[in-house]
Amino acid sequence: MPTQQLKKFVIDIPDFPKKGIIFKDITTLLKNGEKFRVVVDSIVKKFKTKKIDAIVSIEARGFIVGSVVAYKLGIGIIPVRKKGKLPYLKYSVTYDLEYGTDTLEIHQDAFKKGARVLIVDDLLATGGTAQAVIKLIKKAGGEVAGLAFIIELLPLKGRDKLKGYPVYSLIKDRYC
Repeated sequence: MPTQQLKKFVIDIPDFPKKGIIFKDITTLLKNGEKFRVVVDSIVKKFKTKKIDAIVSIEARGFIVGSVVAYKLGIGIIPVRKKGKLPYLKYSVTYDLEYGTDTLEIHQDAFKKGARVLIVDDLLATGGTAQAVIKLIKKAGGEVAGLAFIIELLPLKGRDKLKGYPVYSLIKDRYC
């Protein structure tokens, strides 16, 4: 199945989490075992020959896909969480969202210096969240081997903020 056909399994929810935003709900895609497998297998296929030491996944929907990708690649997963959710020594980055600001954190001992990591998340919009995670990885001494997303909202040009990094998205959406 071509990955762009997965788009029909994503539901647009208008005005969530605030007016003017169209939320891309992937729960219909995730609950379909065959389609979920296509998502995971596509990401694994794209990055299996790249030397990757760990997956960095972003709260919360990124955890779902990232953990399965990590399992299939035989590597660990490092969670990036919202402020106050990680219990140990951590690095923090505050960044702009499409609809406000947020702070993300990663444990300082998440991986060894020089580790090559793949960032996995559900959605690439403006690129602000991905940029913040790249900053966290660099603070922790890691190298970004690439970024993988289920959906990329093309009009928001998030990929432009990620120049110099391999970016892979399964669904390229022109509507947001």
